[in-house]
Amino acid sequence: MAGSPTWSAAARAAPILASALLVAACGLGTATLRGADGRLAPCTAAHCVSSTETRPDYRVDPLRYSGSQQDAHAHLVGVLEGLPRTQVIADRGDYVYVQVTTPLMRYVDDVEFVFAAPGVIDLRSSSRMGYYDFGANRNRVELIRAMFAGPR
Repeated sequence: MAGSPTWSAAARAAPILASALLVAACGLGTATLRGADGRLAPCTAAHCVSSTETRPDYRVDPLRYSGSQQDAHAHLVGVLEGLPRTQVIADRGDYVYVQVTTPLMRYVDDVEFVFAAPGVIDLRSSSRMGYYDFGANRNRVELIRAMFAGPR
């Protein structure tokens, strides 16, 4: 019966329950990060791009720089710290790892940077969940590339 107290309580609780389920989903998924050998993990789904991939659907160019690795590292970290919803999780001499939280659903994406050779920064950006990301990771990498290439 629509007017009964039980129905009203259930109707009021439904949005709260739905919100709780959405928030709980934010923690789902696990990061696939570089292995003990120091190499970036291969992409396994369309929600990933990497400069170490040879397959065109997953491939992006590495970041390139001139000058010292220390200067490039400091500039990269500065760029990353300026991005919204981005948190630097690991910052080592040859490796930077950030987590980016998506604005609407609050999912976490993982982005890694490895100073692979003089003048070259390999990178990988991947969503933790789903199969397809509508180009979000590729767009993120291109935004970082543009900002990294900008003035220092």
